[in-house]
Amino acid sequence: MRLDQEPNLLRTIAIVVVAYLAFAWLIDDQYYQLILTIVPIWAMMGIAWNVFSGYSGLVSFGHAAFFGIGAYTVALAMIGFNLSPWFGIPLGTLAGVVASVLVGYPTFKLRGVYFSLAMLAYPLTLLYIFEWLGYQEVTMQMVRENSWMYMQFASQYTYIVVSTILVAIAVYVSGRIHSSRFGLSLTAIKQNEAAAEGAGVDAAAWKLRAIMVSGAIAAAAGGYYAVVLIVVTPPSVFGMIASAQAMIMALFGGVATVWGPVIGAAVLIPLSEILHAELGNQVHGIHGVVFGLAIIAMILYAPEGLLPRLRDAWRRRKGLASDNAADAQRRTIDLPAAAGAERPPISEQIVLKVSDLSRAFGGLKAVSNVNFEVRQGEVLGIIGPNGAGKTTLFNLLNGFIRADQGSVKFGASELIGLKPNQVCRLGVGRTFQVVRPFPRMTVLQNVVVGAFAAEQQDDERAVELARQALDRVGMLKHEQVLAGGLNSLELRLMELARVLAGQPRLLLLDETLAGLGSEEVEVILAVIRRLADEGQTIVIIEHTMQAMVRIADRFLVLDHGQVLAVGKPAEVVRDPVVIEAYLGKKWMDHAKH
Repeated sequence: MRLDQEPNLLRTIAIVVVAYLAFAWLIDDQYYQLILTIVPIWAMMGIAWNVFSGYSGLVSFGHAAFFGIGAYTVALAMIGFNLSPWFGIPLGTLAGVVASVLVGYPTFKLRGVYFSLAMLAYPLTLLYIFEWLGYQEVTMQMVRENSWMYMQFASQYTYIVVSTILVAIAVYVSGRIHSSRFGLSLTAIKQNEAAAEGAGVDAAAWKLRAIMVSGAIAAAAGGYYAVVLIVVTPPSVFGMIASAQAMIMALFGGVATVWGPVIGAAVLIPLSEILHAELGNQVHGIHGVVFGLAIIAMILYAPEGLLPRLRDAWRRRKGLASDNAADAQRRTIDLPAAAGAERPPISEQIVLKVSDLSRAFGGLKAVSNVNFEVRQGEVLGIIGPNGAGKTTLFNLLNGFIRADQGSVKFGASELIGLKPNQVCRLGVGRTFQVVRPFPRMTVLQNVVVGAFAAEQQDDERAVELARQALDRVGMLKHEQVLAGGLNSLELRLMELARVLAGQPRLLLLDETLAGLGSEEVEVILAVIRRLADEGQTIVIIEHTMQAMVRIADRFLVLDHGQVLAVGKPAEVVRDPVVIEAYLGKKWMDHAKH
């Protein structure tokens, strides 16, 4: 797996650009030439929306805000300061970046439909502001001498060339994002933000970067749109139709794909414009009809967009598509061999020190004054009845829940107050009670996301770490399988590999054996024992006592959020207090023998 696909991307862009310009050269009608000019502009808008919403999953109804800012920056800079659009478009692009930060930073605190509605408010607000300021209709002046310096070309074909170059740049940027840690991180956030954070992905930072790139591309498109149409009005650039078209281009062509928005614009813009010219007098709002029908068609026949639908059909025709369910019958887990050397002794070095840790939910004390230590190379088992606070304790340790009081020292670092991604990058890896895969990504891509926590610069090295982690858990043969096609055991092993790829010093395992059969439990136990033999420090939560006594060096028993007992497994399972609270009478009978 290569994250960087730049050579193929550049070659494809070059072929498409040459083909488009050659086609445009054959068109003499100025109206159709104008359509061929604006197709790349709306493709850029689709790309801008896709770079943010397509990859992150945060649906934006407000990209017209960046589009309009770019358009008005170019128009007002030329009118007020005689600044050429050659400089105005980069200036508008910069304004789009600034606007995206001002918009994104507070709005990311919202979720779901609230985020989408908040984004819709921004272009509508700007529309009214610009009308109030008296910019209802801004017309860029015509320049007679050296008009090309002001992007006023004698030939419409030159406008097509410029717009094609601009969209080629946008496609290149989108392609680099798609095949890099940028795109994988955003896709992971889209599919399961909690799992992405737990794997070391800084969701807030990546979303902010995405909206900055998105705002820049949208503003550049708006700036050139002003050049092409000469007249700028608030409804034309801040109106709902601008945001809707950006979204529809991506949805129609294919969300989270490089070429989807381009295909969407190439199909829908000429269709809507030609129908408007032919039927606009009889059917008012024909643009909206075309876009509405396009969305309905996609929902019914190609929910993921036209490009993914065509790609899947091509693969089926060529016999390249694989049935994950059938593959699952043939796949095998390569059990890790024994370490081959005696397990290193548990060090006296304290890796984790938890002091007076507490968290209450209303009147319920989920965790109350918990104290314990974990030493280097130790396997600490945390046991207790349902509702004892075990998973809440893990969530406190790695930042998913903020503590009411107490301290968690990992080496010299205080973990209280840190975000999950920060805790992970310090060297604390964690699995979840309910497996959290990225189902639309391959097994290798899932694990590479975890490797980014250990290798923050070199993508190739991250891929290498991911493969090593998959090999450690016996899943290397599964690397190209979609995670959504894995069974329960494979999902558990993949999640464990994702954590190991981050090179953690401390491994937190939350009920890794849950939902598995007896043979599958033996596979997981073999992997954990191998990790322990390699000197990995592990804290594990588990209900299966028979399994826990085989792998844990010490037990910590929780009951109603409090530490009930700490000690060697043989001592803890014979403690009458523990038996009464958790283990039950059968263990009392066992203790008597």
